[in-house]
Amino acid sequence: MTNWADGAPAADMAPWEGGWYRTAQRLASPNHGPRPVQTSQVDLIVVHSISLPPGEYGGGAVQQLFTNTLDWDAHPYYQGIRGLQVSAHFFIERTGVLWQFVDCDLRAWHAGQSFYRGRSQCNDDSIGIELEGLEGLHFESAQYETLARVCQDIALRYPIEYIAGHEHIAPGRKLDPGPGFDWPRLQGALDWPAQRFPLNTRADPLQIR
Repeated sequence: MTNWADGAPAADMAPWEGGWYRTAQRLASPNHGPRPVQTSQVDLIVVHSISLPPGEYGGGAVQQLFTNTLDWDAHPYYQGIRGLQVSAHFFIERTGVLWQFVDCDLRAWHAGQSFYRGRSQCNDDSIGIELEGLEGLHFESAQYETLARVCQDIALRYPIEYIAGHEHIAPGRKLDPGPGFDWPRLQGALDWPAQRFPLNTRADPLQIR
């Protein structure tokens, strides 16, 4: 396994057990694979939104989807995604509860056909975080708090230089997390350089303090 943390102080690694985040609820997904040998670093976080059925929260269907246990006959919407095998590294419920499905040293199946920072196939060198929500609608304060915390801790272990939405890495194909997601709020919480964020989401630092 690639040691992404070479040279990192031991204290900084406390949130991690290998590529597993210690404070997340762990539910392993079979939908993953090794990162390509030529991948030199994981430098991108991709923010998504998901709810199943769309607009319904808290029923556990997302966890079931990511572990290939969803009952395809439980709702008419599922007929359109029957057999889909996908995963993300993390999922944040509306309450802020954090789940992890894939070891971050491994390649999860969250981005699909994508292109960002001059590279294609963003699954190869990114970490995917799903927020429970419907694209275009708002997200909860607890979700922003959890998202900021896990992003900060991801950056302790991996050389993160970029964070973007699914809509930014697959424009025209994906719309999440959508206009309801408050990028300036996340930028302010992380206090990361504006250059790490998609161009059309960056806020003037004076506006977020």
